[in-house]
Amino acid sequence: MRRRTKAPASPLPQREGIDAVRVRLPEDRAGVWRTVREHLVDRYAGAVGAALVGEMVRQGRFVGADGRAVGGDEPYAAGRYLWFHRDFPAEERVPFEVGVVYRDERIVVADKPHFLATMPRGRHVTETAMARLRRDLGLPGLQPAHRLDRLTAGLVLFVVRPEDRGAYQTLFRDRRVRKEYEAVAPYAPEPVLPVTVRSRIEKERGVMAAREVAGEPNSESRIERVERRGGLARYRLVPETGRTHQLRVHMNALGLPILRDPVYPVVREDGPEDFGRPLQLLARTLEFTDPLDGSPRRFESGLSLSALG
Repeated sequence: MRRRTKAPASPLPQREGIDAVRVRLPEDRAGVWRTVREHLVDRYAGAVGAALVGEMVRQGRFVGADGRAVGGDEPYAAGRYLWFHRDFPAEERVPFEVGVVYRDERIVVADKPHFLATMPRGRHVTETAMARLRRDLGLPGLQPAHRLDRLTAGLVLFVVRPEDRGAYQTLFRDRRVRKEYEAVAPYAPEPVLPVTVRSRIEKERGVMAAREVAGEPNSESRIERVERRGGLARYRLVPETGRTHQLRVHMNALGLPILRDPVYPVVREDGPEDFGRPLQLLARTLEFTDPLDGSPRRFESGLSLSALG
């Protein structure tokens, strides 16, 4: 089996903390593309339009491994690498800063605010914790070891060097990280807490809400009540698994939907962000054994939930 040649490093610097897009020209045994321009138009016309692709080529926005602009009429060459910066969507700035709880030569533990995505996805690109930290800390190789929901605040572990990322990602994959969350939700005498919730959760692409379905459980959360204040209470949530929206789904299933949740129990219509009413869910602690030096690590968020002060 022939090994695939490692891609060369990007000749383009990051823009606003975002890497240039890398393109590898595929095999063309049928001889469909005579020039680089023809392939790029076929490849991206459906996403941005043929006219815009042609204009990007004309402006020299596609470059080769040597950093020089690629001429649209250059002969097509399968296996060649190109790079370009895409146009970023207009994004409203999330008016909260990303805190840094801990930093050394290998990891950064960040306190992500509510409303800020962990990493680029969909319409959230430059307004993400990863992009901000890359810019603010001068760490272009910074990558998250796991993901925290955009609407949830709290601790996210980032890895400084790309070659170390796999070791830290494996901790989360193998459930060797103890995570503890805090939530504010309605108080109710039932169910009796603490309780461990196990269920099967499925999330369909393009559907906002995850749902519980019949079948073998793939999610587990332990839920405790910490204190009560009138009609509200503070809860400690300890997930054993990491399904999408898991804690929000389990709290809702108990009849204790997390305060200000725009999805559970009812999906609200899409509209402008209300930064004054964040989801009352916080990733409070992360605890693990460092996979590279074996040292015990424990971090605690400096953020708090506003509903109970």
